[in-house]
Amino acid sequence: MMHRRQARGFTLVEAAVVVAIMGIVLAVALPSMSNWLLGRKAFAAAVFYQDGFTLARNTAIAHNSHSRLVLAENAANGKMDWRVDICFPTTAIPCNADTGSWSTAAADAADDPDPAQVFRSIGRSAEAMPGAGDLALGVVPSGATEVYFTPLGWVDTNVGSRVSRVSLAPSLTRANAFAPLAVVLTLAGIASICDPAAPAHDVRGCPP
Repeated sequence: MMHRRQARGFTLVEAAVVVAIMGIVLAVALPSMSNWLLGRKAFAAAVFYQDGFTLARNTAIAHNSHSRLVLAENAANGKMDWRVDICFPTTAIPCNADTGSWSTAAADAADDPDPAQVFRSIGRSAEAMPGAGDLALGVVPSGATEVYFTPLGWVDTNVGSRVSRVSLAPSLTRANAFAPLAVVLTLAGIASICDPAAPAHDVRGCPP
């Protein structure tokens, strides 16, 4: 007579061992996953500022105008929103930090030689970026909030204290969560994302 083998479940000890192993795996994996996600968000933030520099340059070229990128602190997380304006100089009024009829979000710039090309200032919010507890953002030189472009797309060196770099690094509480990044703007108006810690000859390094 054959006896039916009874199904055997987990004992309490076996279940406890499985739970303990899962706890160890999660304890190791979760911080790594959290750091990886923060690193991806930091890279997205770098792209955000690179896009702002690039849009300002391309807009100046497309409209044969002066343009500027303006940074302003976001009240929600302390990061920097950006806005792109354009201006058409006249013989009497140049376009610089103090003068010129610059576009706004509500009105296009005056003296546009091609009225069909209506351009109103374009802005982007940094509200979705991680807060100060996760991501530290710096602007070089310190305190600079604007950079101006000529109609050829070059940085206007006649305007002092112009933004040349935006740096992104882990906050003190998230030290070593990801490798620091920088968005560097050359005098030719080209913005690139680079590794500020890489040696000068490394392709990942920042331009001088």
